[in-house]
Amino acid sequence: MTLRALQTRFLLRPTTLTHQRLPLSHRTLIPAPTPSSGPLIDRRPDRELPSIQSGKRWIRTVPVFIAIVGAVTLAIFNYQKSSSSVVSSSLYALRTSPRAREILGDEIYFAEQIPWISGEMDQLHGKIDISFWVKGTKSRGKMRFKSVRPERMSYFRTEEWSLETEDGTVVSLLTGNKEDPFEKP
Repeated sequence: MTLRALQTRFLLRPTTLTHQRLPLSHRTLIPAPTPSSGPLIDRRPDRELPSIQSGKRWIRTVPVFIAIVGAVTLAIFNYQKSSSSVVSSSLYALRTSPRAREILGDEIYFAEQIPWISGEMDQLHGKIDISFWVKGTKSRGKMRFKSVRPERMSYFRTEEWSLETEDGTVVSLLTGNKEDPFEKP
């Protein structure tokens, strides 16, 4: 290929050796498409950029986003509490307690399909204080379980394990037992 053909092919400026100038193609800027214009068939790299809208419509969605994230976070933490060994062990002890079966009846389980476990469950620092609603074949009640670990390497000590009925009567489930059902032998 000759030098002129290469310059034409790659749109290069001619060298001073040839003393000829090739016409460079200068395109004019094409305006950005408007909403009322037809479909954009051809996209050229030198077209005008669309104008930026200065509206802050996204600010209205921030509170909705924060509310959704907060609700999901609460649901995740509640699920973590409800599936813990402390909740399942206290529910098992409630099912096997003769006093609780006398008040609630048989088939003791959570009162709601998705139980809400309220209170603190911090096993790392030795503090458990939870409560949740349970039901049986006779009635419903709110079970409360409180246990602490006085020292780092000691066992947990149950301070309260009670059942509050719907009429407000609080029955301690620890007083009738000779020993703590949660204590490790």
